[in-house]
This record gives sequence, C-alpha cells and structure tokens, in this order.
Amino acid sequence: MSRPAVFLDRDGTIIEDVGFLRALSQIDLLPWSADAIRQLNDAGFAVVVITNQSGVGRGYYDEAHVQATHAALDTKLNAAGARIEGYYYCPHYPGSVDPRYGIECDCRKPRPGLILEAASRHGIDLAASFMVGDRWRDIDAGAAAGCRTILIDHGYQERAPEHAPDAVVRSLAAAADWILSHPAPPTSSD
Repeated sequence: MSRPAVFLDRDGTIIEDVGFLRALSQIDLLPWSADAIRQLNDAGFAVVVITNQSGVGRGYYDEAHVQATHAALDTKLNAAGARIEGYYYCPHYPGSVDPRYGIECDCRKPRPGLILEAASRHGIDLAASFMVGDRWRDIDAGAAAGCRTILIDHGYQERAPEHAPDAVVRSLAAAADWILSHPAPPTSSD
C-alpha cells in the first residue's frame, strides 16, 4: 500500500546551509525544522531527506562523514519528537578525480533518481507527495519525479527553473502549513 511523503532537501531547508558541512559541530537546526517535521509525521507523511553531497566527490569528506552527519541530525530531531524515515544522498561530482564519484549519474538533483529510489523502497505514492527545497534543482527533481513542489525562497539568484513550484514560502514551517492545507487530489481508478 502506497503512502504520501514529503521529500526534504537538507542544507538550507532543515539545517543552516554552511556550504560544505565538514564538521558535525556545524549542524545547526533551523528554528522551525523539528516542529514542522513532527507535524508532517503526525499527519501520516513519510519524511525523507534527499540531498546532493558533492563534497564526497570533491574529496572534502567521505561517505562515512555524510552518514555520521545524518545520525547526528537524527539525534537532534528525535529529541524534539521528529523523525526522518530515510536519508538519500548523491556523492557524485562530475569533475572528481575519484572514478567512483566522477560520473554523470541519475541521482544528482535536478535529476529525480534519489526520489524514485526512496519511493520504491518506502512504498511512496509520488502523486500524493511533495518535494521541498531551497534551490531550483530541488523543484526540478521533484517535478521530474511527479511530486508537487515547494520552494523555500531565500532570495538566491539562480537560473530559471524548468518547472514552476506549486508554492513559494519562506520556511519549512510555512511549507508544512501549505502541505497540510493542500491534500492530494483523489486518485482516479481507471
């Protein structure tokens, strides 16, 4: 049985965006993150993190560091009664000298590979789901996967998106409010 999910970008959406997060001490939850995630959990959404982590491919840190970051983030969120069902990250960087990471992949946003993988593993109904992020690549990945999308607008000057978001908000709290007031339309059974 499939269920809805809220896919969240990590940096700039749940935690402060510090560029390349190289130390666990840099993890700083945005003030509304835990409450917003808890609201989504309570409403029955699977909450899943989808994040590009090209710092691995660039040699800034390894995959164990990314996993430790997610474990530390889980500890902070769990202490506030919020939970993330899964973390999916892309370690690739096309310019990497490491052949494991220097590839063009389907998992690096704006491609939808991580969302599709998470949906398959967790039994997620993509048409009833949302992708929330602070960059256009998040919006394009969500749209390509068949989700509704919400842009957290931090005023970045980026390229025009291929897909317009369904909503533009200022925080994850506002995104959660929007999601909870805009349930998915019923699926037709043909």
